[in-house]
Amino acid sequence: MTTVRVELPPKLIPVFAGEADVRGAYGGRGSAKTRSFAKMTAVRAYMWSKAGREGIILCGRQFMNSLDESSLEEIKAAIKSEDWLLDHFDIGEKYVRTKDGRVSYKFTGLDRNVDSVKSKSRILLCWVDEAEPVTEEAWMKLIPTLREEDSELWVTWNRERKKSATNLRFGNSTDPRTKIVEINWRDNPWFPAILDRVRLKDKVERPDQYEHVWEGAFKTVVDGAYYAQQLTAAKEQGRITSVSEDPLFAIRIHCDIGGTGKKADAFTMQADQFVGQRINVLNYYEAQGQPIGHHLDWLRRNGYTPGRAIIVLPHDGDTHDKVYDVSYKSAFEAAGYEVEIIPNQGTGAAMMRVEAGRRWFPRIWFNEATTGPLRDALGWYHEKRDAERGVGLGPEHDWASHGADGFGLMAVTYAEPTTSFMPQVSNDWVA
Repeated sequence: MTTVRVELPPKLIPVFAGEADVRGAYGGRGSAKTRSFAKMTAVRAYMWSKAGREGIILCGRQFMNSLDESSLEEIKAAIKSEDWLLDHFDIGEKYVRTKDGRVSYKFTGLDRNVDSVKSKSRILLCWVDEAEPVTEEAWMKLIPTLREEDSELWVTWNRERKKSATNLRFGNSTDPRTKIVEINWRDNPWFPAILDRVRLKDKVERPDQYEHVWEGAFKTVVDGAYYAQQLTAAKEQGRITSVSEDPLFAIRIHCDIGGTGKKADAFTMQADQFVGQRINVLNYYEAQGQPIGHHLDWLRRNGYTPGRAIIVLPHDGDTHDKVYDVSYKSAFEAAGYEVEIIPNQGTGAAMMRVEAGRRWFPRIWFNEATTGPLRDALGWYHEKRDAERGVGLGPEHDWASHGADGFGLMAVTYAEPTTSFMPQVSNDWVA
């Protein structure tokens, strides 16, 4: 019996040991996860071929318009890196298969061709690389196609959003037959010096992206995000920390209007206090398709009761909900709250909110434990662009825009104090 040595980063050895239904790794650049998984697909193909089994290794990505965007070249490079593997494979310009023809590689884009995957028989192994953007619909269609008793799903990705379908499915799985680890550059024993120089340069020149690109952290800001630099500065200056409510100041609940329909926009509430020259962002709430009672329940549970909290609504807060014949203003007033309506700012209102947010950002302190989803939204909120013409089209309307709009409403309602503030203390409080 011939014994061969397969070199892997030590952190990946337990992933490929023993039986499993799902194997995977997530992390930043330079971790060797992609090359390692590509190599191990070839090892499996070799083993199956020698055992007389026939089938395909399916390599998928969410987006793949051509073989140039597939894992084909990575597979070729991994096989060529091991002389003993190279002897057993037939490698062409557009294909890879074992020389006996028993096991071949197929490549597919899940965004367009996921339905065709159902017809592919005898999938021995499916490896999905760059899996972060894979949708839940794609996973639901792909996974049942693995019909062989011992077929496996392999997943590699660099995390971006905590609530992406891939992270929700595989990021924190407790299934003993799911073996997934985090792996980053420091876990790669062959991490090259030239890549380390790039890493260190990014750490200095692109600090807002460094943690995501190299350390496997979730993406807190995207390129071109309106508040990217401001969030990085807030983190560096310690303004994302534990922030307590000040009993001497009113709590202002700045809202972005959603609806109660199944596909309605999210309704958001941001609990803020204007404490002199400082803006404290205390708490954040977001819900989709929920009635007013759900929003009121959150306010009461957090102590934001009438007389203590003021509800601040955008101009459409005084119009009727699409499902119920009542406005948010009248509904909050019926619950006992004081309500302010901010007039329509007209053309360019969205960018006016962005500019106000940027202007006041150095004064903002975030309560770290309760504002994570808001900061995620601010880090993602970015300009929509016409790629062909290179023209900006204003803020992108997506999942992040609702929290960002509520934040912007807070910014445009903040008024800079014209005099120093000294709270008045009643003589009754003095011992």
